[in-house]
Amino acid sequence: MKAFFCLLCVIPMLLLPLSGCGEKEQTPPAPSSSAQEPAASSRPQTAEEILENNQKIDPAQVDLIQFQSPGEDAVTVTIHTTLGEIRAVLYPSEAPKAVENFLQLAEDGFYDGCVFYETTPGRRICSGSLDPAGKTGKSSLDGGAPFEDEYSLNLWHFNGALAMDNSGVPGANDSRFYIIQNDNISTELATQMLEGGFPDKVVQKYLDEGGVPNYDFRDTVFGQVIEGMQVVEQIAGQQKTGEDGASILLVQVE
Repeated sequence: MKAFFCLLCVIPMLLLPLSGCGEKEQTPPAPSSSAQEPAASSRPQTAEEILENNQKIDPAQVDLIQFQSPGEDAVTVTIHTTLGEIRAVLYPSEAPKAVENFLQLAEDGFYDGCVFYETTPGRRICSGSLDPAGKTGKSSLDGGAPFEDEYSLNLWHFNGALAMDNSGVPGANDSRFYIIQNDNISTELATQMLEGGFPDKVVQKYLDEGGVPNYDFRDTVFGQVIEGMQVVEQIAGQQKTGEDGASILLVQVE
């Protein structure tokens, strides 16, 4: 199993306010060499402290696996919706608990009939618990208890990323997930990311592919859409919530 790392985000106030599937804290996430949250008192607070932390990261450790062709042994899922199919590859070596949770919920039929209850163009579409059947947001792990975040330098909130939603509460992961839908970032934001210590190749990939870097190392990325981004865009464009959102008919594990 690969080690998990936490890259601090120095840009939380530079993007649009985050809303929808839970507000995100407008404070830097904790510095850590693991997926566990350290005490709040140990967190760097200033831009200088955050930059110092980020500059310790070895760019050679960053492998942008989200844009590599899935191997023969890759785990993929197909999310069937009322508007079409979305196919994604999952990364159990990078986010084992998130993948296990998602697959178990899918196999149990939890997502059948769920809706994308929050759809925000240029940001994300959310699903997992707010559905017509009144299902709760419990996880499939540890008797339904929430599980901790899993951060990897190899997974980022690029366009099409599949991620857990902890509603801004570290370690509060359950059934809720979202898919990033944003095909560009500004050059101004990219410059500020570089100044904040983000690896050059990560910033360049954000410029090439788009995404929402606000969420990096606040939520757990555990997959990437490989087919059906047009469906994601169509769902996001609905700008509907609750029972009016696009329904998930079935999550098929392949």
